[in-house]
Amino acid sequence: VQLQASGGGLVQAGASLRLSCEGSGNTFGSSAVAWFRQAPGKEREFVAAVNWSGERTFYADSVKGRFTISRDNTKPLVILQMDSLKPEDTAIYYCAGTFESQRTHYSENWYRRGSVYDYWGQGTQVTVSS
Repeated sequence: VQLQASGGGLVQAGASLRLSCEGSGNTFGSSAVAWFRQAPGKEREFVAAVNWSGERTFYADSVKGRFTISRDNTKPLVILQMDSLKPEDTAIYYCAGTFESQRTHYSENWYRRGSVYDYWGQGTQVTVSS
C-alpha cells in the first residue's frame, strides 16, 4: 500500500484545513489509518486514527473536538478535517497505515502507537499563524 498526503497550507488561527490521505493497493480497505505530526524540534506525536471500517475513531486530547477523521474506502481516502486551528498545530502531518484484522478488537493504545504502522506517506506542511 502506498499513501499520499495532501492539503496542507498556511492559514491564520481559527481557520480550517482539510488534509487528504489517498491510498493505493488492495489492502487499503483493510487497514487502520492514522495521522501523526512533527513540529520542529519536537518528537512525532499521534493526532488521530480510524479503523478499517471507519466505525472507530481516536484522537489526541489536544485536537479532540476540533479535528475529525473519516474515511471512504470506495475512493480510497482518509480525511482529516481540522477546524479552529491554533499556532501550536503547526507541524508536518503524516498519514500512516497498517493492516488490521477484522476478527481482532484492538485497544485504543494500539492505534496511537507509531510503531504499529507499516507504511507512511510523505508529509504535508501545516502552518498556522497567530
